[in-house]
Amino acid sequence: MKKMNEQILADYAQQLLGIDSPTGFTQHAIAWIEEQVQALGYTCYRNAKGNLIVEIEGLADQPVVAVSAHTDTLGLMVRAIKKDGKLAFTRLGGPCLPTLDGEYCRIITRQGKVYTGTILSTAPAVHVYKEASSQERSEETMEVRIDELVRNEEDVRQLGIQAGDIIAIDPKTTITPSGFIKSRFLDDKISAAIFLTLLKALKDENVTLPQKTYFLFSTYEEVGHGASWIPGDVTELLAVDMGCIGTDLSCTETDVSICAKDSGGPYDYAVTTALVEAAKAAGAAYAVDVYPHYGSDAEAALSAGYDVRHGLIGAGVYASHGYERSHVEGVENTLKMLWQYTTKAVDRVKRTERKISGVFRE
Repeated sequence: MKKMNEQILADYAQQLLGIDSPTGFTQHAIAWIEEQVQALGYTCYRNAKGNLIVEIEGLADQPVVAVSAHTDTLGLMVRAIKKDGKLAFTRLGGPCLPTLDGEYCRIITRQGKVYTGTILSTAPAVHVYKEASSQERSEETMEVRIDELVRNEEDVRQLGIQAGDIIAIDPKTTITPSGFIKSRFLDDKISAAIFLTLLKALKDENVTLPQKTYFLFSTYEEVGHGASWIPGDVTELLAVDMGCIGTDLSCTETDVSICAKDSGGPYDYAVTTALVEAAKAAGAAYAVDVYPHYGSDAEAALSAGYDVRHGLIGAGVYASHGYERSHVEGVENTLKMLWQYTTKAVDRVKRTERKISGVFRE
């Protein structure tokens, strides 16, 4: 692959990050991705739950590989309208609530109206509440203040706001001159942008893949069932999500992370080994880590009963489920590994299995 065009990937990422898509409300993001994919000349379709599937024929029919990135993000939903006109909320997925204190948001009604607001503690003023700094941040002690002249529940209802409306959090996307990508929801829109960049590179360089390959843009990953349906002929599924950074982990924001095990158990040994070999062959800086609190689309497919080998990689992302940060080098290393993974020998896992078997027979 020619050197990654950072501006192309940045454009994809910024546009996608700017489209509100809390889990359960992904239709606009999926529609935008569908437009980009079709503009590149690919055919695609959606399943009933809204996942977008790009199907690419290869030189061989087997094995059939799928790579998956999710487009749904964390968010909130209106739980109730309070008597003073503020909104009680429930979480969509698992946002780190203390990081939401003071964040701007958008309330999206079922009639398509959008109102702005701010997520705040119920004790927001240090001049009034002695517990302003110390109060625990939870669904019970936080609320949304709407940027409209509302003083009671009826005023809010007159706006068309009701329980079940989506509350989307401002991602605050920034790319620094030093190459850092700062935004909420890099998990996992940065991977979706990587997919679009890879699909464009495959077209630009007129590459025919060695095996049939699906690119899956899933929904509902943040609540555990994003890839609980995949095409029935898939034999190998690679989830591309965020790589973890923190205590006991070796990944940095400039690496592609390979997950050997997460809270759901180990990933396929041969696939994980093949990913390490792919990183080496691609010259991609990588780390192999164990994620203590994590689940992926690959595990959703396994839990649904699919008989697939599975793996997990992702660009290193700092402060997950908060205001996240990665770096263009980590994104480039992820793209380089994916290029190696999708375009090289079709029997890489079989070769790896033979290599592993040979090691243990010696």
